[in-house]
Amino acid sequence: MFDDPADFGTFGRYVETPVEEMPPAMRSAYDLTLKLRGLVPGPHKIWLANPKLLTAIVPTGAYFQTDSSLSKAEIEIVTNIVTGHWHTPYATYEHEKIGAALGGLDPQQVEALIAGLPTSFDDPRQQIVYELASTLVQPRVVPAGLYHRAKDTIGEEGIVDLTVLMGWFTAVSLTLAAFDVPSNAVGLKQ
Repeated sequence: MFDDPADFGTFGRYVETPVEEMPPAMRSAYDLTLKLRGLVPGPHKIWLANPKLLTAIVPTGAYFQTDSSLSKAEIEIVTNIVTGHWHTPYATYEHEKIGAALGGLDPQQVEALIAGLPTSFDDPRQQIVYELASTLVQPRVVPAGLYHRAKDTIGEEGIVDLTVLMGWFTAVSLTLAAFDVPSNAVGLKQ
């Protein structure tokens, strides 16, 4: 019953709609995502099932690609902590590669982030991002000392960016988990 091929679509359990068959609202959300992101990545393929929601949230993902106060390495530290925490194969696989290739992180650091193992960073900003994200992903209170060190190092803007990014990648991870998207998923070429 659970291994029935009918349980799977084109992207995990999700059955994508080819672009030429998309209803107007879905096509509009698809076009906006393409415009802001340059592609329609992983969870966005699934979020197309709710075009109003995708239209509302796609600018948030685009913000982290271009305008965030966090560097690409810092974004990948957070992302790998969150995707590792939620055990999402697709996002973990993608961001393990991105963290090393585009984030400039040492592959062993990325492995530790995903596995929830201790690691450290020479860059003080990366270290505080690691410490704050690692604390927040667990059911822990952020101690006053950690908060003040984070505020001094990445500022309140950085703390806000970090926390919203964690929420973003939690949404990404839970979407991919709900639709059972495997690490090797490619979806429709469109």
